This record gives sequence, structure tokens and C-alpha cells, in this order.
Amino acid sequence: MARIRSVLFWLHLAVGVIAGGVILIMALTGVALTYQKQMTSWADLRGLDGAPGAGFTAPMATPALLAAAATERKGTPTAVVWRNGPASPVEVQFGREGRLFVNAYTGAILGEGSVAMRGFFRWVTDWHRWLATSGENRPLGKRLTGAANLAFLLIVLSGMWLWWPRRATVQAFRQVTWFRRGLSAKARDFNWHNVIGFWSAVPLAVVVASGVVISYGWAGDLVYRLVGELPPARSAPATTAANVGTPTPARAANRESRSEDVVIPAALDQQLAVARAAQGNWRTISLTLPTSDTAPSVFSVDHGMGGEPHKKTRMSVDAAGAVVSTQRFADQSTGRRARSILRFAHTGEVLGVVGQTIAGLISLGTAVLVLTGLALSGRRLRAWIARRRTPPPHAA
Repeated sequence: MARIRSVLFWLHLAVGVIAGGVILIMALTGVALTYQKQMTSWADLRGLDGAPGAGFTAPMATPALLAAAATERKGTPTAVVWRNGPASPVEVQFGREGRLFVNAYTGAILGEGSVAMRGFFRWVTDWHRWLATSGENRPLGKRLTGAANLAFLLIVLSGMWLWWPRRATVQAFRQVTWFRRGLSAKARDFNWHNVIGFWSAVPLAVVVASGVVISYGWAGDLVYRLVGELPPARSAPATTAANVGTPTPARAANRESRSEDVVIPAALDQQLAVARAAQGNWRTISLTLPTSDTAPSVFSVDHGMGGEPHKKTRMSVDAAGAVVSTQRFADQSTGRRARSILRFAHTGEVLGVVGQTIAGLISLGTAVLVLTGLALSGRRLRAWIARRRTPPPHAA
């Protein structure tokens, strides 16, 4: 057991030193991304008046509202988002980044949201996912963060063994489960490293393991295989996460084609009314506009805060207002549900604001673990160098 512990310790130390810099970047950016959805929504909607003006008693027809937004933006809408509430503006999206907020009653353009806030989070996300690489270097950035995720999982799992006291006594457990005062710098770093590691081990393992699932296709496939399902077919390389934000000529052409082929259903308001009535107390309803006038409108209805997959429903409604299909979270396969949960377990959103807060604290704790771990490793290295430079005592 002592030999196993020794091997795990040196593996833990070596991997931590090698991957520590990248892990630190992902931890700090993870802290910054903790409440991204709430902060972006607040910044976008702050000061926007979506209430009906004098003389307006009913919302404007959605096709006319989209036409007003298209004229203002000089582009083609690709999606629309409705928020529950009589004074909530309608969000009209133009591709991945562009959007306009429109008064649902008057059609007045209220603004394009907070460009600064979205730009900040885009910058933080670029560091978190790709180490701020772009263009041809972005796949390399993704490989580095993926490898760091995998290395960190090894660190966390080995740490669970190392953090467990060699002697199961009350005093030994107190040393690794509670902060102590009046310690030297070395003893303080050791204490902090152990205490934070002990209390964060389980949620940290979940956050990091889900990060591995996001980073690697084989890990995502493994989730399906563990529940006895075949993984879904993979997307073409041009549309993988590694290339998001780096449009190739083919992808750019696809986006242009997608915009040109968008159809605004004439019966959109009737279809929306069916989705609203069927889903009850929803928070947002979004629709990616179809590319065929015969295709049903597929509404994504969210009863949560955006990152809770178990509170989302997809409804397909045809031009006659008939519900073609309804897919709730419970209707999905076990593998698909597990994969969705892991995706949002990484950010904690699967548990709502409480989960986000836990994930943010875990990210902050990770930054402290990296810094204290590197400090302890540096002291160990300096001590080893000093011993090598000190001549052995002469034999008597």
C-alpha cells in the first residue's frame, strides 16, 4: 500500500505540474462564467420597455414584427425567442451573434442587447475552451484543454486516495478537513491544499469528468455504451465544437444558404398559441425558423433558467395548428438524458442557481489547489536542488 501511495503521489505531482497552467486558466475562466446566463440576460434586457403603448391592446402579428426587425437589421431572421410576461420584448436572432429586441405590441426596435457583456463572455469562453486560439490554431487549443481536463481527472482521483489520512484518527481527519491558523507558508499551503481538496473532491470529480465528456467524442460515446445504447452518429468535422467560431468557406456558405432559405410561417401566431397553451407556465419559447413552408414549426419550450434539460420540451406544430409531436426530457433515451445532464453538470446549471454557485466555488477552489500545489512542488524542487549541492559529510 505504501508503494502504491508513493506511485500515486509522484504521478499526482508530475501531472499537476505539467497541466497546472492550463488547469488554472480553465478554473479562473470558469469562475468568471459562473452566472453567464443571468448576467447576459440582465444586461440585454436592462432598460428595455416591452410594455404596450397607448392604444395597443394586442401583440403585433409575428410575421410583421419579424419583417420590421429584418428591415432594421438589413438581414434575414433565423430564430425568435419569446419570454413570458406582458412587458417582455421579443428577441429576433440573426445567426449566432446578431440579435434585436423588439416591442411585441408596437414593433419598435428596442436595441441589440449588451454587446459589451456578450463580448466579454465570448472572450472568457475563448480562453476557457480554446486558450484564446483562433483560426487554424483553434483545434490545437481544444486538444490542450481536453488533455488538461483528462489530466485533471487523474489528479482528482489520485488526490482522493492521497487526501485520505494514513491513520483514521480524529486528529488525522482534522488535519485534512479544517483550516488551521498560525502556520508557516509551507504548512499553510499543505493545509489549504488538503482541506479544499477533501471538501471539493466529489463535486470536482463530477465537473471534471463531465468536462472530459464534452472534450472527447469517445467519452461521450462511452456514456451511451455504459447504459447499453449505441452512440448517435457523429457530425462532420466542419461542424464540431472545435470549429465553432471559426467559419470555413463551406460553413459560411451554409449559413448564407440557411438565411436565404428561411421561411416565416403565415400561421406562426396560431402555432405559437398552441405551444403556449399546451405548456402552461413556461419561461421562454424559442423557434428556429424553418426552411420549408411545408415543414412544421419546432418550438423549444423552457420551464427553467436555460441550463436544466429536464425542464425543456420540444413541440412540433403544423400549419393547421395541430401538434405533430411532443418530446419531453422523460421521452428521451437513457443515454441521451445522461449525456444532457453531464453537459450541464459541468457548469452546475443542471441544479439551477444552486448548482451554478457550487460549480463557481469549485472553480475557485481549483485555482487555489493549483496555486498551492505548484507552491509545494516548487519548495520540494528547491529542497532537492539544495541537497544535491550540499556535499555529503566526510566519513569519520
